[in-house]
Amino acid sequence: MQGTILIVDDEKHTREGLRRSLEDDFDVYTAGNIEEALNVLRSDQIDLVLTDLRLGGEDGIALIDKILQQQRPPICMLMTAYGSIATAVEVIKRGAYDFITKPVNIDELGIKITRAIQGRRTEQENQQLRRQIDKRYGLENLIGESKPMHDILDTIAQVAPTRATVLLLGESGTGKELIARAIHNLSNRNKARFVAFNCAAFAPQLIESELFGHERGAFTGAIERRVGRFEQAAGGTLFLDEIGEIDSNVQVKLLRALDPGVFERVGGNQSIKSDVRLIAATNRDLAASVREGRFREDLYYRLNVVQLRVPPLRDRKQDIPLLANTFLREISQRDGKAFRPLSPEAMELLIQYDWPGNVRELKGAIDSSVTLSTGPQITVRDLPMTVRGQTDLLVLRSDPQMNLHDNEMRLIIRALDESGGNRTEAAKKLGISRRTLHRRLKKPSE
Repeated sequence: MQGTILIVDDEKHTREGLRRSLEDDFDVYTAGNIEEALNVLRSDQIDLVLTDLRLGGEDGIALIDKILQQQRPPICMLMTAYGSIATAVEVIKRGAYDFITKPVNIDELGIKITRAIQGRRTEQENQQLRRQIDKRYGLENLIGESKPMHDILDTIAQVAPTRATVLLLGESGTGKELIARAIHNLSNRNKARFVAFNCAAFAPQLIESELFGHERGAFTGAIERRVGRFEQAAGGTLFLDEIGEIDSNVQVKLLRALDPGVFERVGGNQSIKSDVRLIAATNRDLAASVREGRFREDLYYRLNVVQLRVPPLRDRKQDIPLLANTFLREISQRDGKAFRPLSPEAMELLIQYDWPGNVRELKGAIDSSVTLSTGPQITVRDLPMTVRGQTDLLVLRSDPQMNLHDNEMRLIIRALDESGGNRTEAAKKLGISRRTLHRRLKKPSE
């Protein structure tokens, strides 16, 4: 069984008809009024409640309001006549998952119930994974359950209590700054500041002043003394992103700030003791830069005490559902929008896409989808064109783990999703008859 549902309708003929239509796929309870429904909810674990808007002299909205006040409420769906759609939309704003109009299309209803329950279970599983990660590492922003992420988290836990310099290698957008912050937060320097500086964001002639500060009058425009990043991070952690962008003059001064651990402000002659834990990051091949003479070998070895390679998102696709659902919740809350889960087809597309911009690109895609989505669920059509552009390839791509029936079902499910569960419309999209579509759906996998 795919889940347990409760059908609430004051008309016995209607609720029994719905029960018979759905009981092959779900464990179905029925109730004729609010009191009976609440009794069922108290006595058994229900995944989804499907209630009519009119319950004789009672109101289905009142039932939904009571259900949503529970600590862990089941999913609520509303059945309503076409003329009451405005009311149904208002109920969704108050927390219901979706509504379906009468007369009920059983195929559409079954698909909506399945997706709702699967979406809730995925969300609950992801929340459990998040709790496990937080409990194990105390790392709130590093998300992932893949082997590469476990290895990174283990390394962070090992290196954080030490003073060792860390070199983070990885593509742009993989979360190198998050890892640097995690190391700082788990270190004994976490009471002092974490200061981040992107070396690629400043002109080469300004980087020295930004890092080490300057004295008044050191150069044109230096009207007062300025404290640099090394002094700002005293007692804490300094994170230098894109370290491969600094020129040779700054490389010499950076090496001296690390060993023996002193520096001077630009235009000054007073030596200042450096007291920072340095974490550097780059998306360049620093070893190649050393061989080509563009990066000092002695500085490279001083930075490369502990090296941590951060994998691109395409190498840890197992983490995409957890990341996507986390971003969905965060962005929905930020914008004050109702949470809309991703359809299975949309999630599959996210998993198949290679994400050249890595986690940063994924978060941007989810942000765009939340902004543009108007239905109860984020579908393939809501995803950015760069991601959606692979839709046809998904269907045609051969998957050695899937037989012909599986690939055919993937295409059918996508057509149903794009048609809102309407089998006639889906059959038209596929270029087959509705009878053929029905037969394909019933055909067992060989």
